Amino acid sequence: MRLNRSLCRAALVLPVLLLSACTVVGPDYRVPDEALIQQESAHADFASADAPPYTRDDLPRDWWRLYRDAQLDGLIEAALKANTDLRIASANLARSRAILDEARSMTDPIFDVSAAPTYGRSATASGTRRQADHWFYDVGGGMSYQFDLFGKIARAIEAAAADVEATRSVYDMVRITVIADTTRAYLDICSSNHRIAVAEHSLALQQTFVNSTVRLARGGRATTLDVSRSRAQLEQLRAAVPPLQAQHRTALFQLAVLTGSAPNTLTGRVGQCRAAPRLTSPIPVGNGADMLRRRPDIRQAERELAAATARIGVATADLYPSIRIGLSTGITGVFSDFSFANAFRWSVGPLISWTIPATGPARSRVAQAEAVTQAALAYFDGVVLNALKEVESALTLYARELDRNAALRESRNQGKLAARQAHRLYDYGRTDFLTTLDADRTLASLESALAESDAQLVRNRVNLFLALGGGWNPEASRDENFPGQGKPEQGDTPPS
Repeated sequence: MRLNRSLCRAALVLPVLLLSACTVVGPDYRVPDEALIQQESAHADFASADAPPYTRDDLPRDWWRLYRDAQLDGLIEAALKANTDLRIASANLARSRAILDEARSMTDPIFDVSAAPTYGRSATASGTRRQADHWFYDVGGGMSYQFDLFGKIARAIEAAAADVEATRSVYDMVRITVIADTTRAYLDICSSNHRIAVAEHSLALQQTFVNSTVRLARGGRATTLDVSRSRAQLEQLRAAVPPLQAQHRTALFQLAVLTGSAPNTLTGRVGQCRAAPRLTSPIPVGNGADMLRRRPDIRQAERELAAATARIGVATADLYPSIRIGLSTGITGVFSDFSFANAFRWSVGPLISWTIPATGPARSRVAQAEAVTQAALAYFDGVVLNALKEVESALTLYARELDRNAALRESRNQGKLAARQAHRLYDYGRTDFLTTLDADRTLASLESALAESDAQLVRNRVNLFLALGGGWNPEASRDENFPGQGKPEQGDTPPS
C-alpha cells in the first residue's frame, strides 16, 4: 500500500517538474551579424548617383505622380484594384494567415465526443454457456492538452508568422511590379505614337521629294533612275510604320490586361497621347539604406531566413519528450439494464511519448534544418547584392542613355540642316541627286534613332524606379526584425 502511494505521488510530481523546466529550444532569431545587409557599404550612397539627373532625396512612395499625368494616375489606380496577379497574391496571403491560425490553434485543448450503439453478444469466461444477444451503448467524451514543454509549438507559430510576412512581401513585390508595368505600358503607348509621328513626318518629306523629282524628270533635269531611287527610299520609310503601329496596339493590349480588362476594351484617350510625359526635376534616389527598406524581395528573403531559423527549434524539440494530458468520461452498458451508476467510467492522466534520438531521425532533421538556414542566409545575401547591382546598373544605364540622347539630338539637328542645304543646292543645280537623297536618308535615320532613344529613356527611367523599390506601401509591410521597420499587427487585413 505504501509503495502504491509513493508511485502515485511520483506520477503526480513528474508532470509538475517537467512543466517547471519548460523552455524554448533552438536559436532565437535576429539578423545575423555576418549578413551582408549589416555591412556599412550596403547602406552607403550609390556610386552611380553622382550624375546630374539624380538627387540624394528619398524616392516618394507614389513615384509615378512625378509625371503629373492624371490619366496615368487613373490607370494605376485601376490596376491596383483589378489586376489578376494582385488578386492571386492576396489569396496566397490569406492562405498563409490561415496556416498561422492553424499553428496557433495547437495551443488550444482538443475536445471529442463519441456515441456508439451496437447490437451483438458478449463472450463468456468459460465459453460453455451461450449468451443472449443485446443492444449495447457506449457514450463518452474526452479532452486532451499538449504541453509545449520545449517550445515546439511556439517555434512552429514563429515560423508560420515569418511565412506570413514573407508572403506579404511577395504581395508587395507584385504590387510594385504591376505599378511599373502599368506605367511602362502607358508610356510605351505614348512613345510609339511619337515614333509613328516621326516616321510619318519623314515619309511625308520623302513623298514631297519624290514629287519634286518627278517634276524635274519631266523637265529634263532628273532621270528615271533618280525617280526610282527616290521612290525606293519612300517605300523603305513606309515599311517602318507598321511595326510601330503593332507596338502601339500590343502596348494597349498589355495595359488593358494589367488593369483587369479584356484586351479589346481599352479605348478612348488612352491610346491618343502623342508623347510620353517627362520629368521636370532630377530623380530622387536616396541611398542604399532607403532602398534596402523598400525592396520587397529583400524583406521576403529576410523573413524566409527567420522562418528557417525557427524550424531549427521545431526539429530540436523532437529530441525531447512530448507530454499530453488527457481526460475521458462516459457510460457503457446494455440498453436493457441501463444505469448511470454502474455504467459510468472516467480516466485522467498524462501520455508521455519520446523518440530516442539514437534510434530515430530527430538529429538528422535538426541537421537538415540548420543546413536550410545556412542556405537561406546565403540566398538573403544574394538578394541584397543583386538589389544593389540592379540599382547601380539602372542608374548607369539611364545616365548614359541621357548622354546618348543628347548626342543624337544634336546629330539630328545637324542632319536636318544638312538636308535643308542639300535640297536648296539641288534645286539650283549645284549638287547631284544622290547627295540630296543621301542627306534625306541620313536625316530619316537620325530622326528614327532619336525617337527610339526617347522611348528607351522612358523604359530606363521606369526600370530605375522599380529597382529602387518604388511603390512600396509601408502600412502593408511592417516587421520588427528587419532594420528600420515596425512590428506587424496580428489583426491587420490583406492590403487592397
